[in-house]
Amino acid sequence: MPTLVLVRHGESQWNLENRFTGWVDVPLTDKGQKEARAAGERLKATGIRLDVAYTSALQRAQNTLRIILEVLGQPALPTTKDEALNERHYGDLQGLDKAETAKKFGDDQVKIWRRSYDIAPPNGESLKDTAARTLPYFESKILPELKAGRNVIVAAHGNSLRSIVMHLDKLTKEQVLELNLGTGVPIIYKFDAGLKILSREELAATAPAR
Repeated sequence: MPTLVLVRHGESQWNLENRFTGWVDVPLTDKGQKEARAAGERLKATGIRLDVAYTSALQRAQNTLRIILEVLGQPALPTTKDEALNERHYGDLQGLDKAETAKKFGDDQVKIWRRSYDIAPPNGESLKDTAARTLPYFESKILPELKAGRNVIVAAHGNSLRSIVMHLDKLTKEQVLELNLGTGVPIIYKFDAGLKILSREELAATAPAR
């Protein structure tokens, strides 16, 4: 059965600094690299064998994918990079500290900008805007791979992947407000031959022993 793996990149430098990142091409932190490696190990434990990979035009997603594929022993997997899978563009908020922005505009307003479906930050993209480029790409490039029976991994970003998850899980605009994808946490969808979803599993890290 064809399998789709979605994974948000590991922690980036601006995740660590609590800044709005968007299309700014910041690197992974050491923790982010470890998260990617752990994601690879959890995928490896499932026994999955991937056929093709997709990622964004930004290094934090590309390097997360590279580390995962190295762990899986598939470093030469055919990979397509496209800005259609980039994070949403945060416009005037890019580079700003999230806590300071919340103090200036209010927690509720910032949550709406970050999580709502159709309200964009100033000069930026809403999730609806992001979906307008992500979903056509998903349907034209990635779904045909699944229809052909191939196993696909997509390493991308919190909001580009939220738009895909919203579509696959048939979430409402209200439900997607509470959807948050963890860094380095693979989500595995298994489909039948007609691309009906048979199962969905998140491979979250296990809590450390005490």
